[in-house]
Amino acid sequence: MQIPLNPDHKPDSQATARKLFGIDHDLSSPCFSQPHDHTPAVDPRYCFDPQTTLAILAGFAHNQRVMVQGHHGTGKSTHIEQVAAQLNWPCIRVNLDSHISRIDLIGKDGIVLKDGKQITEFQPGVLTWALQRPIALVFDEYDAGRADVMFVIQRVLESDGKLTLLDQNQVITPNPYFRLFATTNTIGLGDTSGLYHGTQQINQGQMDRWHIVTALNYLEPEQELRILTAKVPEHDNPKGQELLKAMIAMANMTRKGLQSGDISTVMSPRTLITWLQNIAIFHDRELAFCLSFLNRCDEGEKFTVAEYYQRCFNVDVLPRTTESVSAPSAEPLTKHG
Repeated sequence: MQIPLNPDHKPDSQATARKLFGIDHDLSSPCFSQPHDHTPAVDPRYCFDPQTTLAILAGFAHNQRVMVQGHHGTGKSTHIEQVAAQLNWPCIRVNLDSHISRIDLIGKDGIVLKDGKQITEFQPGVLTWALQRPIALVFDEYDAGRADVMFVIQRVLESDGKLTLLDQNQVITPNPYFRLFATTNTIGLGDTSGLYHGTQQINQGQMDRWHIVTALNYLEPEQELRILTAKVPEHDNPKGQELLKAMIAMANMTRKGLQSGDISTVMSPRTLITWLQNIAIFHDRELAFCLSFLNRCDEGEKFTVAEYYQRCFNVDVLPRTTESVSAPSAEPLTKHG
């Protein structure tokens, strides 16, 4: 049962990296004994990356601003949420897309009804609201934020950063247990790969205000196998493990192909989970692969991707992309996996 969040709430316990996450380190952090409103749900099957976990835990313990960088689908935001869940720490996420404005962060005057009368009252934005509470605020897609929005954030990046509301003649002091995190695909230098359109360079003066920058990229095959097995426990058997290993090998080929410039679309862990879900829906491994990944690839790159698939599964998947799923077929679909 979650307790309504009160600005006066404060951590009432202590947790260690060793006890909570099984990491051989003495780092400890304050935590709440009970979950509150906005505390994420614990995923008991989640696999924590040790270095990223320590970086995030240090952010909670020492009020450090932590940026998690990595490719899409690697679970950056989820990692922050799951550390917060283990600490029972309230946590909210804000996607810094092009529609987020200064008003969304700071707030604005609005008309409200009080005692049967309409009055003008300041309505705080998400940053103003969170800053006054014991809450972890996560800015997703941080490198896609608009310049005017980024300068609003810059002042509060400092550990004691206060927010000045000019229209209200008010200076807001952060709650002692307010924490700030961000996730980003690039490292603030802009997108050189062409994968992340809409991202931009981040002011280096602002980058300097992030105390900890950690990278969470694609895992080793053994770690990825453990994560997929935890997500889809019905594959925790010899046949299922053989399928998962082949799928991970396929994903790693696309990642190496991306690095070498052969293809421009990559399979993330999220893509693998989607592929598995579609196999369960269609009972057809190749059809699920086409619907989950191959149909998203550039036409000129599908031959390269099909070659990767041939190496992993000894099946030519490309002809299936020319068939309509709803069109009648001359022969039945072959069932796989």
